[in-house]
Order: sequence, then C-alpha cells, then structure tokens
Amino acid sequence: MVRTIVGLWRWRGNPLCRPTDLREAWLGVCAVLLIVLGAPAAGFAGAGAVESALVESAQQQHAERQRTWATAEQVSLERSVVTDAEAVTPRKDRYRVRAHWYAPDGNVRQGSMVTQRAVDAGDRFPIWTDQRGRHAGRPMTTHTASSHSALAGLGVGAAAVVAVECGRRCGVRLLMRRRYAAWAQEWQRIGPDWGRAGAGN
Repeated sequence: MVRTIVGLWRWRGNPLCRPTDLREAWLGVCAVLLIVLGAPAAGFAGAGAVESALVESAQQQHAERQRTWATAEQVSLERSVVTDAEAVTPRKDRYRVRAHWYAPDGNVRQGSMVTQRAVDAGDRFPIWTDQRGRHAGRPMTTHTASSHSALAGLGVGAAAVVAVECGRRCGVRLLMRRRYAAWAQEWQRIGPDWGRAGAGN
C-alpha cells in the first residue's frame, strides 16, 4: 500500500497523467483503506452495539420469566411432512400438548403448546412462564446473544464493504463522464483541422 501511494505521488508529475487518472487512482486507494480498516471497525462497532442490546434483553427475559412444571391433558402427534427427498436430516415429529400449570399467584393456567419431546397425557414437563403465569418462550441465553451479535457484525462489515465499493464505482463513473466531456471539448477544438497539412503549426 505504501509503495502504491509513493508511486501515485511520483506519477502525478507524468505528462501523460491526466487529472482524472490521478483522481481515479486515489479513489481506489481510499476505497481499499476503507475496506481494510473501516469495514472491520464498523463490524466490531455494530457487533458490540447489538451484543449489549441483546444481553440486556436476555437479562430482562431471565428476570421476568421462570420455569415451572405443567401437566399434559391432551396430546396429539403432528408428523412432519418432508417434501425434499434429498434432505440430509429428517425433521422430527412435534407434539401439540394441551396442559395446565400453576401461576405464581396459585391460580391454574391452561394452554396449548408445541414440543418435540414425547409427552403422554398425565406427564409433567417443564415450561417457561412470565410474571403473570402465562406460557412464554425460553429466555435468550448470553451465548445466543453473542452468536447473533457476531452475525450482525459480519452483516455490518459486509454492508460497509458494499457501500464503499458502490461509492467507488459511482466516483469512477463520474470521473469517466468528466473525461469523456473533456475529450469531446478537445475534439471540437482540433477536430476540424484533423489531417490538414500544417494544422499543428
């Protein structure tokens, strides 16, 4: 990268180097620097912001939800229909369970839920409930929050790379338009005299 910058600095005095050529070269150097340095920085910043928000959400979910035991009343099997014959792993059957459990205030709650665990009527199985005793999903773990934040960081970094490349392409297109306009003006100036003897004198 240093050699490239030094080469561009020396090239600027070349009589064959047009201003648009030098600008295009510097635009490429800036784009590379932004991709190499800016994209990872944006990815780390995005991952950090997402992780802090997800960890806070996970802590809040753990504080608001609790694990309790439910008793199955009715169980129906929902067999998975595999439409892809080339599927590597078959989908597991799911069970729709009608169950009841006790809320923190002692009242009985009832509800229907889907689980992959084989449950028979009368069996007890653990579920998650909110502060009012309503059935809730499993709270997010810090490991899941870290995984999601890493994916978000990769997405932000990739988006930064795409944005820089789009900006570089737009800049090159603008320089090409200016270059063509300069060529057109130059041709209008020397075009009528092209090929005439002594036109350059």
